[in-house]
Amino acid sequence: MILDGVTPHHGPTDSESGWKEKNMEQDQVAPQYQDAFGNEEGAEVKYKTMKWWQTGMFMIAESVSLGVLSLPKTLAELGLAPALVLIIGLGILATYTGYTIHQFRARYPHIQNLADAGEVLFGAFGRELFGLGQLLFSIFIMGSHILTFSVMMNTVTEHGTCTMVFTTVGFVICFVCSLPRTMKNMTYISCMSFVSILTAVLITMIGVGVQNKGGVDLKATVDTDLFRAFSAVTNIVFAYCAHVAFFGLLAEMEEPRDFPKALVMLQTFEIIFYTVAAVVIYYYVGQDVASPALTSAGPVLKKVAYGIAIPTIIGAGVVNGHIGLKYIYVRLFRGTDRMHKRDLTAIGSWIAIALTCWVIAWIIADAIPVFSDLLSLISSLFASWFSYGLGGVYWLHINKGKWFSSPRKIFLTIVNVLIILIGGCMCGLGLYVSGKAIHDDASSNSFSCASNA
Repeated sequence: MILDGVTPHHGPTDSESGWKEKNMEQDQVAPQYQDAFGNEEGAEVKYKTMKWWQTGMFMIAESVSLGVLSLPKTLAELGLAPALVLIIGLGILATYTGYTIHQFRARYPHIQNLADAGEVLFGAFGRELFGLGQLLFSIFIMGSHILTFSVMMNTVTEHGTCTMVFTTVGFVICFVCSLPRTMKNMTYISCMSFVSILTAVLITMIGVGVQNKGGVDLKATVDTDLFRAFSAVTNIVFAYCAHVAFFGLLAEMEEPRDFPKALVMLQTFEIIFYTVAAVVIYYYVGQDVASPALTSAGPVLKKVAYGIAIPTIIGAGVVNGHIGLKYIYVRLFRGTDRMHKRDLTAIGSWIAIALTCWVIAWIIADAIPVFSDLLSLISSLFASWFSYGLGGVYWLHINKGKWFSSPRKIFLTIVNVLIILIGGCMCGLGLYVSGKAIHDDASSNSFSCASNA
């Protein structure tokens, strides 16, 4: 197999059967690994085919979905000024950490997923830890979309049947939509998801503007506490959770050097959309704004908004789930040509992986039936590190030995150490508040037919 993704200081590898045992000198920069997809000339299924704009659309669909629906409630919990500072500030910070992921992957072009990055940083232990984290994050996101599907169905049908029936229907639809194996095929779902959430939020904004007089005092302070305030912060963190997919997207781009264009496309849209949607809905609805925010659109319009949001509820779950499924698939067949085939083993393995992961996600959706609690848990455990803390780790690693070599490096070193501390703080406090919320809400509604709308 011809290899085109090894680090520049090493010769070609002859491994054809997966990961090669590391036997490197101490002064070498990185382990010698294969490109995940190798040379695709003549392959039946090709992966490295995405343009930068397709990558940007994938990222928008992955990130701008359920996260925006929790932000108006965040303003109600924190007050306008603190919430906007956090929404804009964390958005800018997420742009920087996204760029450090690009820099890290440029240094180690064999990286396809977080497990690869973990191995570069911490060896075999890092590979297993990061790989498990990426898989669990994807499955929890999948579960949150099944849960939202059930909320949507309960809203539209006015609890027409048992909630577990709705979660099961959501599970089946998501599983079927997950069958394409390449990210390029996912971009078509991504585009539908983007149009869907944009339209649904616009309908909600118009609906609350028409039905409510508005007039919330945007300068007023909000009486809150640590528990409520940090629960709101975790919702903002969740809204910037796209970073878990960045290595996989870079690996499937035609030109990975164009990734910053896609990143700017994502973050510019996110920051503007989040800010406008959150302020408008909060201003007109006030302190009683719901999470998900579509519920605040009124008796009729909320049904319309949820109906239009169906492609996002399904599509964004499928797009996020693809990241976890692809991690397992690449782990199984890396170093072989199996991924590029359309035979029974290649297709059957993908279907089996998808079915298993979606079943687990369905169980999570029924076990934690409160939307905001599930988002808070996901943000605290995973997004705090994947979108923020690890960005600082990547920068420190690729600049090792040069941290204090110039005033600019000293400044960036301090910035990246602070980013790591921010990630740790988000994780620790977030786990406390999400654990308390799940305990307080826990409930009798787990694996229940009761309405969650």
